[in-house]
Formats: sequence, C-alpha cells, structure tokens
Amino acid sequence: MKILVCGSTGFIGRNIVESLSKVKGCRVTAVYNKKPQFLIDNVDFVQADLTVVDDVARVVRSHDVVIQAAANTTGVKDVIERPYIHVTDNAVMNSLILKSCYDNNIKKIIFFSCTVMYQTKSQPFLEKQVTESDFDPSNEIFPGYFGVGWTKVYIEKMCEFYSRLGRTKHYVIRHSNIYGPHDKFDLENSHVFGATVNKILNKKSEEVNIWGDGLEKRDFLYIDDLVESVKKIISISSKKPFYLLNIGSGSAISIKNLVNVIIKVSGVKDKRIIYDDSKPTVKTSISLDCSLAKAVIDWRPKVSLEEGIKKTIYWYERNIVK
Repeated sequence: MKILVCGSTGFIGRNIVESLSKVKGCRVTAVYNKKPQFLIDNVDFVQADLTVVDDVARVVRSHDVVIQAAANTTGVKDVIERPYIHVTDNAVMNSLILKSCYDNNIKKIIFFSCTVMYQTKSQPFLEKQVTESDFDPSNEIFPGYFGVGWTKVYIEKMCEFYSRLGRTKHYVIRHSNIYGPHDKFDLENSHVFGATVNKILNKKSEEVNIWGDGLEKRDFLYIDDLVESVKKIISISSKKPFYLLNIGSGSAISIKNLVNVIIKVSGVKDKRIIYDDSKPTVKTSISLDCSLAKAVIDWRPKVSLEEGIKKTIYWYERNIVK
C-alpha cells in the first residue's frame, strides 16, 4: 500500500511517519516544505509547497492513501492576536489537496480537523461531553476561534462534497488536544501542554507562569492513540464514503490539575505557580464523546494522562533539554 503523509515533519505527521515506516507492506512517501526531513528507514521524502497547484499534483498521484497532516498551526497567542494566519493558507492548501485526490482516484484521504467549532459565543464556559452532531452552525463560534473554526468546517464540508462524487473515501478526525514526542515546546508557538512542560522543567526559573486562571478544562490525548486511530482507518474496509469522527480521551482536566500532574510526574520541586489572567486564553471546557470512533473503527484511547506525561517528559529530557 502506497501512503502519502503531508506535513511529515510536523508534530502529528512525524509520529505517523515513524509508526507507518515499521508496518510491513506500507510504502511511505513523506512531504515536507520548510522544516527539514529527518533520518528514517523505509520512507521517501519529497519537498513541496502544498499551496501550489503543480506541487500538489506532483506528490499526490500514484498513492492509495493520503494523510493530510499539513497545517499552519501555532499557540493561543496567535489565535487571539493574529487569527488570520490560520485561515488563508490552510483553506488553499486543503482545497488543492482534496481536488488532486479526486483527480487521481485516491482510495482514502484522512483529514485532521479540530474541536474549536464546538465552542460557541453563547456558551464560552460550556462544560460537557460533545458528540460529532453537537456542532450547530447556527451558533456563532467562540470569537477567538471564529476564523480557524469556520476554516476547518469549510474543509470538512469539502471532504463531504468530494466523498459524494464517489471516487475517494474521506475520513475527518476532530481530535482533542494532542501531546507527546515532537510536539512544539517553545513558548512562542506551543500549545498549553508543550508550554507547561517547558516552564516546569526549566531549571533556570523558580516560577511557572501559566496563562489564564487555570480553571478551564481540556481533553488531552497522547499522540500514540491518535496514530493508532489513523492506522485503523487505513486498514478498515467501509461502505460509506464519508466519516466524521471525534478522537479524544473522553475526559477533561483543568489546567491547574494538569500542572499538578506534570509536577508530580517530573519530580520537580520548589516551583512557584503563578496564574496570570491578563494573558491570552480561551476559557472553554469540553471533552469528546468518541462512541462513533469505537463503533466505526474499533478505536478507544489506551494511554492514561499520567503515563503519557511520563513518556513525553522522558522524550523531552533526551531531545529538547540542552
């Protein structure tokens, strides 16, 4: 089976490439652009700008499965202050990839969406477990996520549109907050998990400054569990041309409790925790109901939060800490 992984040097893409490279019978082609390729056996790397029509056509052809993990993503600071950077390139890139998959009769495409469309302006502090059908387009998406949220919804609908044309089966994954090896840990671009690990393990500072009051809750999922869902999608044979699946842990933890667990697992002591509510934060609290993923692809999360944190810290201390 010939598999193309777009965004292969990013957090999610790299973990997928590393896992699929070990699967017998898989021929993996890994697309990268600005971030350089890495050393790995059984993988062919190709450089391409996925916002350019000819580049997309060149890399997509002659594959069975396309995994679209390429995206312009950063942290909450940009979501609040520069939300436009997550809109244009992502919309163009995915429109071209989906069209090329159709033109080249690709059997399956897997697209990574997100969960920000569940968070509405009318209920920004909503705390509930949401199913795929809980997104109501008549509700305005939380203002901080308006651009990226509707961009993701647009791409989801493009997947559904092309699936109705009958050539390619489309799987959309609405995943929760993913963490683990190869995540972004620098404070400028990281999400809440990576930033928190960085701050707690920073031996140069006795303070851990957390953006927000720490009361908002998030659904965190270890990267290996997400990768496993991708492998199950690749292997299954389904009659329906389109699936939209929640992939998450199914439970939410407050940022305060997350900080406490990371401190406990890391063994770090004598850190002063400061919660700064003046910093950018999105005060929403949801977790994902993943019953449909269990029914369709026989998937369920296996790695507990504490175990995932242990694995992440082990990797971080050997690959990031200088």
